[in-house]
Amino acid sequence: MATKCNIMTDSCCDFSPEEVEQAGITCLSFTYTEASKPDGGLSGVDDLFQSRSAHDFYSAIENGACPMTSQPSQMVYEEAFEKAIASGIPTVHFALSSGISGAYNGAVTALDRVREKHGGTLPTPIYVVDCLIGSTTQNLFIHAAIEKRDQGVTAEELVAWAEDARFHVHTIFMVDNLDALHRGGRIPKSVAVVGGLLDVKPLLTFNLDGSLAIMGMARGRRKAMRKMAEFYEDFHDSAYEGHVVAIGDADCVADGDSLARMLKPTEHELKVYRSSIGPTIGCHVGPGMYSCCFWGPDRRDDKYNDAKNKGKAAK
Repeated sequence: MATKCNIMTDSCCDFSPEEVEQAGITCLSFTYTEASKPDGGLSGVDDLFQSRSAHDFYSAIENGACPMTSQPSQMVYEEAFEKAIASGIPTVHFALSSGISGAYNGAVTALDRVREKHGGTLPTPIYVVDCLIGSTTQNLFIHAAIEKRDQGVTAEELVAWAEDARFHVHTIFMVDNLDALHRGGRIPKSVAVVGGLLDVKPLLTFNLDGSLAIMGMARGRRKAMRKMAEFYEDFHDSAYEGHVVAIGDADCVADGDSLARMLKPTEHELKVYRSSIGPTIGCHVGPGMYSCCFWGPDRRDDKYNDAKNKGKAAK
């Protein structure tokens, strides 16, 4: 079957280089740097851990490195869009959530500039979608988009699917502390301070607008893992996009594998996508994070939110 559309995304999808090549997608790289240090400190391109291993990267952060991230430049976006136009195949670019990054707006601005260069109309259609999610959640989302592409959907159909499907992706992830997320402006200082004072493991998720929110606390990593498994059991819906879950970790592979084993008994047919949290997201969450992402009911639905809130109260 001839491909009717191509897929482009950014390095926050947490694919491995092998997965990118096998899937035949384009992945645009973020960068990270410690600009305050004369030698650049912990700096590099988010090349999906090709030039620096996950362990080396997170060890540097554990030892005090505090890199900041940058989205792909306008030149990178424009060059990628021009290549997509030259391919003659309509392309859909899935951008990291606008609630935590300027990547979506950067891609839209670059596409407008490319459109102007072509006289206001692109010879090959290109669409930019705000995922409103990122990292492990984006990993699950892009895997599903690739399946849709391989089933022969058009770019327009893929966009229509994505704009609804992004609200059916459910996320819960644990971080050791909230300092890095606050330092990067992803959560308010008041939230970070409360988490630190309580000496608990924060459990976070994505709001509908793509920003981050704390959905609970757990005393210790094992209790956090059990809460994540309970969240999956309560809200996953295999009828939506199949028996699949995505689990990511920031240099704590054993924890991610343990979580996967906890979920397996509930669904023997469960397919697990395992990923390593990449440098871009890793700069903001630090080592020790692990996440669980799956398909479920529409997060815009009041019935879902009522059920989730009742679950919180019960626990």
